[in-house]
Amino acid sequence: TVVLTRDLAEHQLRAGDVGAVVHVYGDGKAYEIEFVTGSGQTLAVETLEASDIRPLGDGDILHIRKVAAA
Repeated sequence: TVVLTRDLAEHQLRAGDVGAVVHVYGDGKAYEIEFVTGSGQTLAVETLEASDIRPLGDGDILHIRKVAAA
């Protein structure tokens, strides 16, 4: 589980959104990350660089927000 560190407006994603790593490329040079809604519907699957994400930390708290209908 990782946290997005920058906005991806084209997919309605914001820094702080939580995603799941589904694939690792080149020993951690890039990652395939899936972002889902609260009901489990895939919102986006993006290939991101290591600098675009960070691990979810013990001091992090999750927050719910609405996304516009696609």
